[in-house]
Amino acid sequence: MSLKDTLLGLLIIVIWGVNFVVIVWGLEGLPPLLMGALRFVLVFLFGIWFVKRPNIPLKWMAAYALILSFGQFSFLFCSMALGMPAGLASLVLQSQALFTLILAALLLKEHIKTAQVLAMAVAGVGLYLIAMSNENTEMTAIGFGLSIIAAVMWALGNIINRMINQQGYKAGLGLVVWSAWIPVIPFMVSSYLFEGPALIVESMQAFSWTSFIALCYLSVAASIVGYSLWSYLLDHYPAGQVAPLTLGVPIVGISASVLFLGESISFIQFVGGLCVLLGLMINAFGEKVTTKLRLQLAYKK
Repeated sequence: MSLKDTLLGLLIIVIWGVNFVVIVWGLEGLPPLLMGALRFVLVFLFGIWFVKRPNIPLKWMAAYALILSFGQFSFLFCSMALGMPAGLASLVLQSQALFTLILAALLLKEHIKTAQVLAMAVAGVGLYLIAMSNENTEMTAIGFGLSIIAAVMWALGNIINRMINQQGYKAGLGLVVWSAWIPVIPFMVSSYLFEGPALIVESMQAFSWTSFIALCYLSVAASIVGYSLWSYLLDHYPAGQVAPLTLGVPIVGISASVLFLGESISFIQFVGGLCVLLGLMINAFGEKVTTKLRLQLAYKK
């Protein structure tokens, strides 16, 4: 990558890493499902002026919006409202890459390679250590469980993305923006049913500048700007060169949560986090390394 594009990649990592701290700030004034609805209202209202409507059938836009936009963020926001620390959430959510491998094998009949099996095993040990840690930390079991479901929803969204691309459509920023009105409906219905009209009215009456700035960050910075830059890099570089950048997101997320929120993780959770990151690194680079080793051995023979 050029220096400019490398800096853009680092900017994406920072935007998406700090995103988890901003979610915590937003949840201080808004219940999670209502916050999800308002986030996607703003994504749609801000984005449609700058992003061209994609030529994607409504059924595919709806599938993407309901699975990835509503599914992922409803569980993520609820997990963090119910005791999942921001730093650990940024790490656990990256397990979507491993769930994507499993779902792609089950639903798309894609072949899982040896390095990917090793990656899933190592990361699985890490997730187990994080889940089973019983030290005195802020993480709750329900928060961890909901964050895992959020990662699975993200993985399902990746499968929907692939299916849309296989149909000959481009599932880029246009899909993110122009499908954003769809998740608003299930978010509002869920907020009414689970959070209640009284809390909705109370939250809107007490709406603060902190809530507004958090929503603007989540909608404009994390969604529109982040995905715009991500699409730009994917258009100019191979996916295998761009995708590993997401490995930096949990590093920024954990660092930002310590700096701005005063969070801490236990030693076991730290070891588990290292295992998850190692698994993600094996998934990203393992096949290339093994291929190079095979070529070197074949050349020596």
